[in-house]
Amino acid sequence: MKKLNRIFPAIAALALLAAVNSFAAKTDVHTSAMFQGAKANTGTVMHYVENGKSMLKVSDDFKVPDTPAPTWRVVDSQGNIYTLDAFKIKGGNGQKREVEVPAFVPNIVKVQVYCAWAEVLLGEASFSSAVK
Repeated sequence: MKKLNRIFPAIAALALLAAVNSFAAKTDVHTSAMFQGAKANTGTVMHYVENGKSMLKVSDDFKVPDTPAPTWRVVDSQGNIYTLDAFKIKGGNGQKREVEVPAFVPNIVKVQVYCAWAEVLLGEASFSSAVK
């Protein structure tokens, strides 16, 4: 019984630590300014880290442009552009409103909606400072 009395506080402390770490990761959300551009001009984008992965998600009021190949792009603080995934899912009417940012992207200052087919910028949203 004495061993159990020692083990329970240790288990409780570990559970509390895990809960605090989980809560802290989900509260570190960065929201951009509004999208501005010819075709992408509604909503914002949020950056957060989930399970160690850098993620981007557009707000509910963001409208994916009705163009052949709207694509996620991010710009880092050095001006480097990284093309990510398409917003539209092939073979269906689904949309990819959330995307994982690859680990090699050092930071993000802008999120762009780019038409890969026409090779034209449709709109972009900026963060007040670089996020990662």
